[in-house]
Amino acid sequence: MVFSSIFFLYYFLPIVIILYFIVPFKFKNSILFLSSMFFYFYGEPKYTLLLLLSSFINYSSALAIGKSINIKVKKNYLIIALIINLGILLYYKYSNFFIANINLLFNSNIKFLQIIMPVGISFFTFQAISYLIDVYRGDVEADKNFISFSTYLCLFPQLIAGPIVRYKTIHKELFNRKHSFELFALGVRRFVIGLSKKVLLANILGKFSNDLLNLNEMSSLSYWAIALAFSLQIYFDFSGYSDMAIGLGLIFGFKFLENFNYPFIASSITDFWRRWHISLSTLFRDYLYIPLGGNRVSKLKWIRNIFIVWLLTGFWHGASWNFILWGLYFAVILLVEKLLIGNFLKKHKIFSHIYTILLVLISFVIFNGHNLKEVFFPLKQMFIPSNIKLINKETIYYINSYGRILLTAIISSTPIAKTRINKLRNKKSLDIIINFLEPLFLILTLLLNTAFLIDDSFNPFLYFRF
Repeated sequence: MVFSSIFFLYYFLPIVIILYFIVPFKFKNSILFLSSMFFYFYGEPKYTLLLLLSSFINYSSALAIGKSINIKVKKNYLIIALIINLGILLYYKYSNFFIANINLLFNSNIKFLQIIMPVGISFFTFQAISYLIDVYRGDVEADKNFISFSTYLCLFPQLIAGPIVRYKTIHKELFNRKHSFELFALGVRRFVIGLSKKVLLANILGKFSNDLLNLNEMSSLSYWAIALAFSLQIYFDFSGYSDMAIGLGLIFGFKFLENFNYPFIASSITDFWRRWHISLSTLFRDYLYIPLGGNRVSKLKWIRNIFIVWLLTGFWHGASWNFILWGLYFAVILLVEKLLIGNFLKKHKIFSHIYTILLVLISFVIFNGHNLKEVFFPLKQMFIPSNIKLINKETIYYINSYGRILLTAIISSTPIAKTRINKLRNKKSLDIIINFLEPLFLILTLLLNTAFLIDDSFNPFLYFRF
């Protein structure tokens, strides 16, 4: 089940909200847990037991870690739990990748496993790992209530696509959270904004990319346009889903941390990764980079740490060499910035922004390829075109056709609109008008989203691949 579907919007979610708010507080977690199980079962019936098994394993492991006084025993419990979690992830997500590469290297003929990757496995596995490590470190106490812990791990707003929520961020809210009309209204507002990003921008940008890929005659400009459209598509797709998750969290009394902060206004790749998929980058920083020594080690070890983190960041995104290349690409750029050009970028803002956007577009060409050929061929045609024109009429036609959406997407990827509205709100008379018009605008926007969903079957979600 996806958020951007008629069933979720007009059947599942209203029923869950009604049930949630009519039961006493002591049953609210149970409602969320059961709703989350149904939510997952609706899309992944055969893997629902796997999700329950993961909940039980991590619940029991954390209790064992928390009760252990002997540090060695505590550490052994942690290691066993990490091996189980990573083992499940490796089996379902990476088995066939390893088999394919073994077959290639040794000219063998090992049969591929007939398995499909469970949706959201990367997200709930990393949440479980962060929880276990926090319990081991003593940052949080092991949750003794299976329902409340499973509610945390399986909570449907962030179950299948994040953001990756740490237990220590919301553990107090699991037992004592506040509900108010103000939070509910903020949640609805955030959800509708996220839904609009997904349906009205990401989906249409995806169509634009597909139309360009199906041109009778490609041009160098068409490859650049695809890179731009896909970069914006994946941003609005994923940030839109994060907005919907954060909005749903507010409706049910949870305050999830932000996952995106206008990454396309970044002035360096370092800055970009402070703004893009924040929950993942901070998780790797806190649970891998810093334990490895971070930058408080020799320069050689520090470089090693950067490469380890970004190799695994790329591999986390998918079982394919293009993702590994994508991670290593960022590792190299980040090292160059930190060692050579960081100060230069700070002094030359216009250049640094152009530089960042260019490197980000290249990165998403790498990200979008299903194999290395699909990575290098488009890049070659973008920079050293061969056997194609720089520009052709077909490309111009489609750019003109989707021009308004492209312009809207580019403006929406910046804080321009938000800043203007906040300035208007500083004037009392205008703030009253905005407060009156905003609910009407949200209702109309929801209806527009609904019309698009009813009328159109093109509704992919890119991060289901990961």
